[in-house]
Amino acid sequence: MKNFLLFAIALLAAANSHAAVQGREVSYNANGATLKGYIAWDDAQQGKRPGILVVHEWWGHNEYARKRARMLAEQGYTALAVDMYGDGKQAHHPDDAGKFASEVSKNEKLAKARFDAALELIRQENTVDTSSIGAIGYCFGGTVVLNMARIGEPLKVVVSFHGGLGAEHPAEAGKVQARIASFTGEDDPMIPAAQVAAFRQEMDKAGVSYQAVTYPGVKHAFTNPEADKYGQEFKLPLAYNAEADKDSWSKGLAVMADAFKGK
Repeated sequence: MKNFLLFAIALLAAANSHAAVQGREVSYNANGATLKGYIAWDDAQQGKRPGILVVHEWWGHNEYARKRARMLAEQGYTALAVDMYGDGKQAHHPDDAGKFASEVSKNEKLAKARFDAALELIRQENTVDTSSIGAIGYCFGGTVVLNMARIGEPLKVVVSFHGGLGAEHPAEAGKVQARIASFTGEDDPMIPAAQVAAFRQEMDKAGVSYQAVTYPGVKHAFTNPEADKYGQEFKLPLAYNAEADKDSWSKGLAVMADAFKGK
């Protein structure tokens, strides 16, 4: 019996050593505004690793963004779920979400300042290789990370999931440092085929290393299991698609791994 108990304790210890993803809430500042984020990392992993910023949907910094940060930590990254609205503000109705998103997206200086504050914060993490930073984003956040790549932010890779592809300031040759991947649904009226085509033309013209993947029959917010609820409640063209979610995540991870090769 004693030997069995020792064996069981050893198994439990071994299991816990592999379940080492940690998370903590953080506060940081940008031009006087308090931003509230969440950092996730694997404390069983040794040495420096790439850092990834996770930019939230138009609903704001919520549990979904934190979940994606933990998923990245499981893959060996240190991830920061950022706050682009300030004070951890969240929307619970599309009217508020649209207002919050518009306040940031229409103010380039504000958006850059808040993104840069998150960039500086993740660089301060002792687990992060400061020369290897990337960003992913969802919906509003997907648009944000693409625009940050366009203006030349020091990012190795940017992955946008159902983010808008239009640009007020299109990418310029030699300015974009990041490898880019975009994943959108072909039945998403917010990101029509013409916008996807224009995005591809823009990236080609600027000589950017990119891929733009589209999924037939897939609507907006396809990576979020809560999309069906939101779509029904607010009569929006949102729907979760498990196959597209899994495929886009797998492809996005592959792009990141390739961009950070050797790190």
